[in-house]
Amino acid sequence: LTGENFDQSPLRRTFKSKVLAHYPQNIEWNPFDQDAVNMLCMPKGLSFRTQADNRDPQLHSFIITREDGSRTYGFVLTFYEEVTSKQICTAMQTLYQMHNAEQYSSVCASSSCSMDSLASSIDEGDATSLAKLQRYNSYDISRDTLYVSKCICLITPLPFMQACKKFLVQLYKAVTSQQPPPLPLESYIHNILYEVPLPPPGRSLKFYGVYEPIICQRPGPNELPLSDYPLREVFELLGLENLVQVFTCVLLEMQILLYSQ
Repeated sequence: LTGENFDQSPLRRTFKSKVLAHYPQNIEWNPFDQDAVNMLCMPKGLSFRTQADNRDPQLHSFIITREDGSRTYGFVLTFYEEVTSKQICTAMQTLYQMHNAEQYSSVCASSSCSMDSLASSIDEGDATSLAKLQRYNSYDISRDTLYVSKCICLITPLPFMQACKKFLVQLYKAVTSQQPPPLPLESYIHNILYEVPLPPPGRSLKFYGVYEPIICQRPGPNELPLSDYPLREVFELLGLENLVQVFTCVLLEMQILLYSQ
């Protein structure tokens, strides 16, 4: 995706992603911004993994704020699926061959030797580190299974995080399950888009996902705004002392900047 990550091995690089499909095609009051949604769904770009890497699904959220201050909320489930294209697998192996050749060249240059005498000139420490590099940081098309990241995203007018998370997880299970779901996948997508209404203020709504019912609740007019994000994650990410400091800064109406990778 960018030149600065060419030092990384091909499986640690990021590649350009794109939106494969979105439904419905257009909504007058909420036009679909393909570039923005693509960037927010995969902020680090497309990534590849093998069977040796962790491929657990990950969920994250984002907010799109428009010029008039209106907001829409996105909830994204990122997972990995097997690459079936031989062309892509072959390209990945070629990238690794180029990457390993560059690694040999750099070790050779640091040892002040030529490529022909590489094996005899590298000291034992360099040889061991190179062997580890090739064993743990390689891709063999005949031995390894290649996986690529993919995501499904739900964009909503209110931040019903738990309900969206449960729906996306159930949809993901239906996609990856050996047994087909009770109804075609399109039925569940049509249902969540067109048939499940927003609950009125102060009311709860129960609707059916793919396998289990899902409940979401909307605060009343005199209640605090909807905040469906688990507070436990804030403590885990920031720690108690940092969270108290942030809370103090909020009460003192100070400017706050959170910086993260």
